[in-house]
Amino acid sequence: MKGYQLCLGIEGSANKLGIGIIAHPIDNFETDGPESMRVTGKAKVLSNLRHTYITPPGEGFQPNHTAKHHKQHITRLVRDAFDEAGVHPAEIDCIAFTQGPGMGGPLQSCALVARALSLLWRKPLIGVNHCVGHIEMGREITGAQNPVVLYVSGGNTQVIAYSGQRYRIFGETLDVAVGNCLDRFARIIRLPNDPAPGYNIEQSAKRGRKYVELPYTVKGMDVSFSGILASIETLAQKQYMSKHAITPDDLCFSLQETLFAMLVEITERAMAHTGASQVLIVGGVGSNERLQEMMGAMARERGGSVFATDERFCIDNGIMIAQAGLLAHRMRQRTSLDNSQCTQRFRTDEVFVEWRDD
Repeated sequence: MKGYQLCLGIEGSANKLGIGIIAHPIDNFETDGPESMRVTGKAKVLSNLRHTYITPPGEGFQPNHTAKHHKQHITRLVRDAFDEAGVHPAEIDCIAFTQGPGMGGPLQSCALVARALSLLWRKPLIGVNHCVGHIEMGREITGAQNPVVLYVSGGNTQVIAYSGQRYRIFGETLDVAVGNCLDRFARIIRLPNDPAPGYNIEQSAKRGRKYVELPYTVKGMDVSFSGILASIETLAQKQYMSKHAITPDDLCFSLQETLFAMLVEITERAMAHTGASQVLIVGGVGSNERLQEMMGAMARERGGSVFATDERFCIDNGIMIAQAGLLAHRMRQRTSLDNSQCTQRFRTDEVFVEWRDD
């Protein structure tokens, strides 16, 4: 595409395999070198495809089975992404892949393909932090300026604010992630994993009428969800529910209300500390309408606002990796083959956010 920089993004840190192609418009000046181009205007999403590994009710997804799923579908998904985008591999400027954090097997299966395509097409390779991908795509889609970021997913729970070219972590979970807590409870009460256990809990919670008190564990800026999970697992026993006239819908409702109230509390504290008036919710759990509603009520009381995206961009996807990868590419960042190994523990604040200087 003339007048654009293009990036292919590959995401596969968990059970979602995502392939995306993004385009950034550029201005050309009559100077030499990389400084002759600067990105202007809004990015264009040319394709954003996803294939999810879904297990039977009551079961989670194992790393080896998930990696096998990604290997089986990634070639077709890459081909389909280029077809939908209407571009040729020769037209892209770089290839970005999720370098971490995430599940080892799935990460490695996608990184292998990214390396192979980089060598085959002779395109620069860029490793992307999964969380930074979420943040940058959220900023691009919503237009949020300098928000406090709530990153909530199956593997991560963090409250983040930008400062000095780093995304600083103000608070996080001390044990399991909020999405993992929801997913595990969905397995306990055998909700389907299709389209996602968290989504099915959200729908069940809408039918709940009775609030059941659960442990509320906020420690400064951090949260803990393991005690809540252990408690509600006990409450979910049929004898207890029958004796106290509690339904699975009531438990889903109570779990959501408690978890989300904890997240709202630590997010508000971060807003007070930074003076921010905006909240950006990213990650798969960020598509939950009740979380958005509760966060919006808090933000409005402070004279602020909440930004969130729909499931196309909240749930793990390839386009967010392409977005962050292309931003890094503009700064001439590259990932050599020797340094392209994946890591399951890749902290958000380890990334030098060179493309931001505000």
